[in-house]
Amino acid sequence: MTTRTLDEWLAYQERVNVRSIELGLERVRAVWLRMGAAAPARCIVTVGGTNGKGSTVALLEAILRAAGLRVGAFTSPHLLRYNERIRLDGAEAQDDALVAAFERIEAARGDIPLTYFEFGTLAALDLFARAGLDAAILEVGLGGRLDAVNIVDADAVAITTIDLDHMDWLGPDRDSIGREKAGIARAGRPAIVGESSPPAGLIQALAAAGALVERAGADFTVERLDAGWRWRHRDGTGWELPDPALAAPVQYANAATAIAVLHTLQAQGSLPLTAQALQAAVATGLRTAKVPARLQALGGDPPLFVDVGHNPQAARALAEWLDAQPAAPTHAVYGSLADKDAAGVIAALGSRISHWHLAGLEHDTPRGMPVAELATLLREVLPEARSDAHGDVRGALLAARRHAGHGERILAFGSFFVATAVLAEAANAS
Repeated sequence: MTTRTLDEWLAYQERVNVRSIELGLERVRAVWLRMGAAAPARCIVTVGGTNGKGSTVALLEAILRAAGLRVGAFTSPHLLRYNERIRLDGAEAQDDALVAAFERIEAARGDIPLTYFEFGTLAALDLFARAGLDAAILEVGLGGRLDAVNIVDADAVAITTIDLDHMDWLGPDRDSIGREKAGIARAGRPAIVGESSPPAGLIQALAAAGALVERAGADFTVERLDAGWRWRHRDGTGWELPDPALAAPVQYANAATAIAVLHTLQAQGSLPLTAQALQAAVATGLRTAKVPARLQALGGDPPLFVDVGHNPQAARALAEWLDAQPAAPTHAVYGSLADKDAAGVIAALGSRISHWHLAGLEHDTPRGMPVAELATLLREVLPEARSDAHGDVRGALLAARRHAGHGERILAFGSFFVATAVLAEAANAS
């Protein structure tokens, strides 16, 4: 009997449901129940939020693996290979394992239509359940309350940040978006809020759910030291720790959130670790956690950095990182999806960018913003900005490399499509 290859399965999944996004749990839960609904791990952490989810997942994964636990991680989207989305003990899922999982899903679903993301979520849960994991970390794809990962009752959740993104799906303001993202929390279980000024809607929804809320700046804090930093909890725990290997000042907040999740689970007895073992694992995990395209340095002269930041909050984090770097002209390689707040991104970075090399993304995805539209936005927000326009990311990157001189830097950002193209170009050049 012939079977589909992984690429054929992925193409098939895009045809099964005419909608690329269809929020709701009924369909995906029904298929999961038909598959047996086995627990994906002994301990489950779900990570939601607007920005910082991928980094927080990577930090949780690195810390737990440093503690000697068997860990699965499910993230999205991928950059270069679909297999990146599902990791077991630090290794990407193999093609044959994914194909076998998709075959089991197909046999169970009958006439129930699933989206591409729902197929992937069920594949992750299936593979994790078969692996005998100590912990599974699940990243929300969109929102929270109606996202496919929410068919699982997590032992703890992290909600990293709340900002204006996916507003057509989640609501017009931070309160509305916060309420949607709070939907991953469960009564009597920890919900760790990673920003110190969260919207009232988030806190109200978590309280209504009966979650055990811990908030950054109130229940746990970050103190930067001359060497490293200190994490403190309201219960008196205080650890001096090494700086995160992940770049950008915002990673201290992500790390603090990840630590708060694990500290709470350990104190409850949900992790087979002593407090001392967890502290040691935290220090190791901070040094070893890696996640592609989060201010990833790709080397070269001038040096090239790539980041998936695509909304104003992420752009403010990039601005904070640039402000902390030695002064140098910065060339931006920037492209945007049409449904993102490109004007807000441009305004957040402002004069920190010496030259904008704009890229059209309409050939990468139907959601891509044409470069002429992006150039018009740039002129409206920053009339004096230096810029050039290109039909794709590769053209914008080549222009940046031609214009940028020794002692300058190139920062590519704005979308996963930008990051994917830059990483592919870097791989081809090496």
